[in-house]
Amino acid sequence: MTALERLDAALVDCRRCPRLVEWRERVALEKRAAYRDQDYWGRPVPGIGPADARLAIVGLAPAAHGGNRTGRMFTGDRSGDVLFAALHAVGLASQPTSTHRGDGLSLRDVRITAPVRCAPPDNKPTPVERDNCRPWLAEELALLRPTLRAIVVLGGFGWQALLPVLAAAGWVLPRPRPVFAHGATYQLAAMDGAAPLTLLGCYHVSQQNTFTGRLTPAMLEAVLRDAIATADSGSGPAR
Repeated sequence: MTALERLDAALVDCRRCPRLVEWRERVALEKRAAYRDQDYWGRPVPGIGPADARLAIVGLAPAAHGGNRTGRMFTGDRSGDVLFAALHAVGLASQPTSTHRGDGLSLRDVRITAPVRCAPPDNKPTPVERDNCRPWLAEELALLRPTLRAIVVLGGFGWQALLPVLAAAGWVLPRPRPVFAHGATYQLAAMDGAAPLTLLGCYHVSQQNTFTGRLTPAMLEAVLRDAIATADSGSGPAR
């Protein structure tokens, strides 16, 4: 078992946040009518993707009837439908859909993760819950650090939650701190002089954004292609 696999195995047993534990387990018991015959995951959701990924995608938290049901990030909900279609379009996913674990999906050179690993009520984790979950993401990024060259952050919450994690995992945050915007790009130096990391902002793939056209498939694919180019070059434009 690799270090990343050991981390994922420990993560799924986490019960640090009472409100999130109660919510994720209640949702798993009550279920949505469309999924009443399915067994819900109902636990923290680990990241998905190879341990030597050069690109990471950071979201917000699992959806109650998406990741909390399937046990895989962005899997089984409409946000995931948009994300995986884009990942397939740019060559990072083996197929354009992600419906359940064991569906044949594989990711190439990208790891999908989040700052909060349990589904929160109303998709709104508290600051305490975010901070409780921070060590999991910090350790995950530290394990990815030898190969990681770029991170695409989906939405402002993930952006703000990620910045202190990056500092803990070995990158230097510029001053003033990077500001989230769709298409924003910042280069972060490594504390030990290793390869820099490029941070890219993208609107979240929420239904609110995709249904209104605030985020289109073309916009998402453009950010992903920029991230791939950055990872291929090993550097990116400084801001």
